[in-house]
Amino acid sequence: MDDHRPGGYAEFEAFVAGAAGRLLHVALLLTAEPPDRPVAARRLLAGALAHTYANWRRLRGDDPYAATRQELCTAFARTGRRLHGGPGVLARLGPLERLVLVLRVYEGVAEEVTAAQLGLPVERVRVLCSRAVAVMRSAETAV
Repeated sequence: MDDHRPGGYAEFEAFVAGAAGRLLHVALLLTAEPPDRPVAARRLLAGALAHTYANWRRLRGDDPYAATRQELCTAFARTGRRLHGGPGVLARLGPLERLVLVLRVYEGVAEEVTAAQLGLPVERVRVLCSRAVAVMRSAETAV
C-alpha cells in the first residue's frame, strides 16, 4: 500500500478495520459488559491497539491479531480484578477463568500457547478451563 505519512501505517489502519470488531468482542467477553455499554472493553481495546501501533514495524512479519489479542489479555489480567462484571453469563466467572475460557473456547488458542501467554502451567490452564465450562453448563441448566 502506498502511504505518504511517516512510518507507512496504512497496513495498520487496514488491520484495525478488519480486526477491531472481533477484538472488541473478545474484550466484551473478558469484561462481561453489556454490548450497548462497553466502556471498559473499549478502553482495553484502545490500549491494546495503541500498543500494536507503537510496535507495528516490529510486528509486520508476525501475526498482528495474535499480538494485539495478547496485549488485550495482558491488560485484562492486570486490571480484571478491578473491573466489575456485567449482567452477562460470563460475569459468573472469575477474571482468570474468563480469560482462559475466552482464549481456549472463543479464540481457539491451544492450551500450551494459552499457558505460555498467561505464564501458567498447562495443567492449571486445563483446570481453569474445565471449571469455567462447568460453571457455564450449570448456568445453562439453571435457565
